[in-house]
Amino acid sequence: MIDPKDFAAALRDAGIQFITGVPDSLLKDICAHLTASLPAEAHRIATNEGSAVGLAIGHYLATGNPAMVYMQNSGLGNIVNPVASLADPLIYGIPMLLMVGWRGEMLPDGKQINDEPQHVKQGRITLTQLETLGIPYRIVDAQTTDIQGCIAAMRDQSVQRNGPVAMVVRKQTFAPCALPARNEAAEQPSREETIQTVVDILPPDAAIVATTGMASRELFEYRRALDSGHQRDFLTVGGMGHASQIAVGIAQARPDRRVVCLDGDGAILMHLGGLALAARQGNLLHLVINNGAHDSVGGQPTLARELDLAAIALALGYTHVESVGSRAELGDALRRALASAGSAFVEVRCRTGARANLGRPDIPPSDNKRHFMNFLAGTMDE
Repeated sequence: MIDPKDFAAALRDAGIQFITGVPDSLLKDICAHLTASLPAEAHRIATNEGSAVGLAIGHYLATGNPAMVYMQNSGLGNIVNPVASLADPLIYGIPMLLMVGWRGEMLPDGKQINDEPQHVKQGRITLTQLETLGIPYRIVDAQTTDIQGCIAAMRDQSVQRNGPVAMVVRKQTFAPCALPARNEAAEQPSREETIQTVVDILPPDAAIVATTGMASRELFEYRRALDSGHQRDFLTVGGMGHASQIAVGIAQARPDRRVVCLDGDGAILMHLGGLALAARQGNLLHLVINNGAHDSVGGQPTLARELDLAAIALALGYTHVESVGSRAELGDALRRALASAGSAFVEVRCRTGARANLGRPDIPPSDNKRHFMNFLAGTMDE
């Protein structure tokens, strides 16, 4: 395995002075080392992958030095516009090194490494996407012995072609590295406790759209524990940052139903502009679980703990806005939000972490879709 310290040293030796990106569980060990060891001016966790490319472009324009941008392979979709219309050699010609975690990797024999459903398609097309964008790439894994030579060569290739190059990183490439433990308020609920409180209080006809990651998994497990079926919940297992707009689409088509978006702080920051539209949907309850971390992919910090999300929501036009930090406060806030007229935004400040034995949904996304649509139509089949 590659020691994250050796990888960071190789970046430094190659003259890469700025690193940015969006964390991924496959890259969590190197992300943890970068987060713990580098100052803010050398490492910025971006709100989305396209924005990370923008930061890298700005760094190059100001210094003449290429930056590194890291992402899960699902983030390739977010970088298409800034790469193809700005960084490409045919346009501005901006050198940069991309590090892409290959979820759902395709093996030489045509088989695919088992992963979550949202990575099936993306894993199959990762290399094709890079080829379509004209981005040269190398595959890096635990057997890559000369990481210093690899990074130096790719940095030089990027400068020579005046454009991005990519390292495609296989699973279990980096040796373990963990972030230091955080000090957290004991009265703050866990994300799982928050979700359980929400489910217990919501009316039975409310529809839930849950963001990707641990939130969907914990919601699925609680429904199973209650033996209440999963038809009320749409689990947005991929497409980070888009749950709120899915909820808005449902809510405006079904103004007779209360629609609840269970969102995360990293997810709303990824596409924050969507909140301006969500705020104008009167039957929407937008509940943001804010633990200040990308908790589902390694716990790297977000900026959300430094922001007044309630003030932002109020400025964007939500009718009813609250911010709470305990389970008791959450129950009261939910009841007030449900009784209010107009859109509602409730921020819940939570602890990080999840149960070690937390399972994963075992219902295919296509079945989740069918059950949820039948629930909305009033023809439940579970």
